[in-house]
Amino acid sequence: MALVKKNLKTGNVCNVTFSLPSQAVNGAKEVCIAGDFNKWSTKDPAYKLKKKADGSFFITLKLEQGREYQFRYLINKKQWENDWMADKYVPAPTSLEENSVVVT
Repeated sequence: MALVKKNLKTGNVCNVTFSLPSQAVNGAKEVCIAGDFNKWSTKDPAYKLKKKADGSFFITLKLEQGREYQFRYLINKKQWENDWMADKYVPAPTSLEENSVVVT
Protein backbone atom coordinates (compact mmCIF):
# COMPACT_ATOMS: atom_id res chain seq x y z
CA MET A 1 0.00 0.00 0.00
CA ALA A 2 1.15 3.48 -0.64
CA LEU A 3 0.09 7.09 -0.50
CA VAL A 4 1.68 9.44 -3.01
CA LYS A 5 0.96 13.16 -2.59
CA LYS A 6 1.61 15.95 -5.04
CA ASN A 7 0.64 19.55 -4.27
CA LEU A 8 -0.62 21.35 -7.34
CA LYS A 9 0.72 24.81 -8.19
CA THR A 10 -2.75 26.23 -8.79
CA GLY A 11 -5.39 26.30 -6.11
CA ASN A 12 -5.25 24.70 -2.72
CA VAL A 13 -5.32 21.14 -4.07
CA CYS A 14 -3.25 18.04 -3.48
CA ASN A 15 -3.40 15.02 -5.78
CA VAL A 16 -3.28 11.92 -3.58
CA THR A 17 -2.81 8.52 -5.16
CA PHE A 18 -3.99 5.64 -3.00
CA SER A 19 -2.73 2.22 -4.07
CA LEU A 20 -2.98 -1.36 -2.88
CA PRO A 21 -0.66 -4.12 -4.10
CA SER A 22 -2.16 -7.40 -5.27
CA GLN A 23 -1.07 -9.24 -2.11
CA ALA A 24 -3.07 -6.78 0.02
CA VAL A 25 -6.32 -7.49 -1.82
CA ASN A 26 -5.88 -11.24 -2.26
CA GLY A 27 -7.45 -11.56 -5.71
CA ALA A 28 -10.22 -9.03 -5.12
CA LYS A 29 -12.63 -8.22 -7.92
CA GLU A 30 -13.53 -4.75 -6.59
CA VAL A 31 -12.11 -2.17 -4.20
CA CYS A 32 -13.55 1.19 -3.27
CA ILE A 33 -12.37 3.91 -0.92
CA ALA A 34 -14.62 5.67 1.56
CA GLY A 35 -13.81 8.49 3.91
CA ASP A 36 -14.35 12.05 5.03
CA PHE A 37 -13.90 13.24 1.43
CA ASN A 38 -17.06 11.41 0.22
CA LYS A 39 -19.18 11.20 3.38
CA TRP A 40 -18.13 7.54 3.75
CA SER A 41 -20.14 6.51 0.70
CA THR A 42 -19.41 3.06 -0.71
CA LYS A 43 -21.91 3.47 -3.58
CA ASP A 44 -20.32 6.31 -5.58
CA PRO A 45 -18.57 4.86 -8.67
CA ALA A 46 -16.17 7.83 -8.69
CA TYR A 47 -14.45 6.25 -5.64
CA LYS A 48 -14.01 2.78 -7.10
CA LEU A 49 -10.32 1.95 -7.52
CA LYS A 50 -8.98 0.94 -10.92
CA LYS A 51 -7.52 -2.53 -11.24
CA LYS A 52 -4.16 -3.00 -12.99
CA ALA A 53 -3.10 -6.08 -14.94
CA ASP A 54 -0.89 -7.18 -12.01
CA GLY A 55 -3.92 -7.32 -9.66
CA SER A 56 -3.10 -4.11 -7.78
CA PHE A 57 -5.60 -1.24 -7.42
CA PHE A 58 -5.23 2.55 -7.39
CA ILE A 59 -7.13 5.83 -7.42
CA THR A 60 -6.04 9.47 -7.48
CA LEU A 61 -8.18 12.01 -5.65
CA LYS A 62 -7.95 15.79 -5.57
CA LEU A 63 -8.08 16.80 -1.89
CA GLU A 64 -7.85 20.18 -0.21
CA GLN A 65 -4.36 20.94 1.13
CA GLY A 66 -3.74 21.39 4.84
CA ARG A 67 -6.36 18.92 6.02
CA GLU A 68 -6.58 15.45 7.50
CA TYR A 69 -8.94 12.89 5.96
CA GLN A 70 -9.97 9.62 7.59
CA PHE A 71 -10.54 6.75 5.17
CA ARG A 72 -10.66 2.98 4.67
CA TYR A 73 -10.81 0.58 1.75
CA LEU A 74 -13.78 -1.73 1.16
CA ILE A 75 -12.73 -4.92 -0.60
CA ASN A 76 -15.35 -6.95 -2.49
CA LYS A 77 -18.14 -5.02 -0.73
CA LYS A 78 -17.55 -6.84 2.57
CA GLN A 79 -14.03 -6.49 4.01
CA TRP A 80 -12.82 -3.17 5.44
CA GLU A 81 -9.06 -2.54 5.43
CA ASN A 82 -6.76 0.25 6.52
CA ASP A 83 -3.81 1.53 4.51
CA TRP A 84 -0.53 0.09 5.80
CA MET A 85 1.25 3.31 4.85
CA ALA A 86 -1.24 5.84 6.25
CA ASP A 87 0.13 8.99 7.83
CA LYS A 88 -1.53 7.94 11.08
CA TYR A 89 -4.50 6.06 12.53
CA VAL A 90 -7.34 7.28 14.74
CA PRO A 91 -10.12 5.45 16.57
CA ALA A 92 -13.26 5.15 14.46
CA PRO A 93 -16.20 6.96 16.05
CA THR A 94 -18.67 4.12 15.34
CA SER A 95 -16.71 0.95 16.10
CA LEU A 96 -13.71 -0.48 17.92
CA GLU A 97 -11.69 -0.27 14.70
CA GLU A 98 -9.23 2.41 13.63
CA ASN A 99 -9.40 4.54 10.51
CA SER A 100 -6.45 5.41 8.29
CA VAL A 101 -5.59 9.10 7.98
CA VAL A 102 -3.95 10.97 5.13
CA VAL A 103 -2.58 14.45 5.84
CA THR A 104 -2.45 16.75 2.81
